[in-house]
Amino acid sequence: MSGLSSAEREGCRNLLGLLDDDEIMALCDTVTNRLVQPEDRQDAIRAILVYSQSAEELLRRKKVHRDNIFKYLASQGVIIPPATEKHSLIQRAKDYWTKHLQLKLKETAEPVKASVDIRLFQQEKEDKNAEKIDFRQLGEEFCHWFFELLNSQNPFLGPPQNEWGPQHFWHDVKLRFYYKTSEQSVIDYHGAEIVSLRLLSLVKEEYLFLSPNLDSHGLKCASSPHGLVMVGVAGTVHRGNACLGIFEQIFGLIRCPFVENTWKIKFINLRIIGEASLAPGTSMKPAITFEPSDLEAFYNTVSLCATSEGRHNIRQALGSGTGDQALCSGNETF
Repeated sequence: MSGLSSAEREGCRNLLGLLDDDEIMALCDTVTNRLVQPEDRQDAIRAILVYSQSAEELLRRKKVHRDNIFKYLASQGVIIPPATEKHSLIQRAKDYWTKHLQLKLKETAEPVKASVDIRLFQQEKEDKNAEKIDFRQLGEEFCHWFFELLNSQNPFLGPPQNEWGPQHFWHDVKLRFYYKTSEQSVIDYHGAEIVSLRLLSLVKEEYLFLSPNLDSHGLKCASSPHGLVMVGVAGTVHRGNACLGIFEQIFGLIRCPFVENTWKIKFINLRIIGEASLAPGTSMKPAITFEPSDLEAFYNTVSLCATSEGRHNIRQALGSGTGDQALCSGNETF
């Protein structure tokens, strides 16, 4: 995901405009390690900006020549000696973006909005006050991003458009995976690499497709006083043309303090129930029974998880036992 500030992204975008098409495509291959196949020049520029960890890292690339940086600064009215070395030009560009472009972008910024980075869910809100965040919108945007990205790794859908990986999670992320099909089990996974691979295997090796229900009954969101945002979502599980069952998932999201307006996944609780194990009358459009207050209580139990009492409360919050009680039943059956 991109580590560039909004001012640096705007400046680097304009600077990259000075490179010809072949240079842009070659630079995209270098930055993304050939993992991204851009459709056109603009797509390549977007990938370069997303995958660059910093403006300095991008400008230090051999394919970004000293003359490119010099011409860009000259076009912005920054007068510097023609013999200035590349490392000095890079510093001047960074200083320019810090002192000038940020003010310009602030004056011309559009109203607050939310969007999703192709590598990580990123809420494009300038207002950093958590009380003013629309958690429902944040949760809906996150679910659109997460399930679209995860499902795109299914080989039945063709080559994945975006890259799945541990970069979307906090390094100490925890996944609790409950499933009830022909057998029943609860397994815990720890660490970004392991959690990422386990979720990936659901779609890449088991060929599952998770379809979330994002209406008012299938999606619930809440936040804790400490900044943890919890998203609960229910949906159906498919393989090809067959509907195999239902799922319920709770995410814990924490804002990254080092990258502006960026959230990473702190924990996931996933429950999958096969069709044969469903309670009679369970709806094809499952709904989350949790209310926001229940999600807040769930957070409180997570904070106590080091104690036996906390672990007991977590099991209650998740609906221990068969897990069917945590999903609303309806009149329409599978």
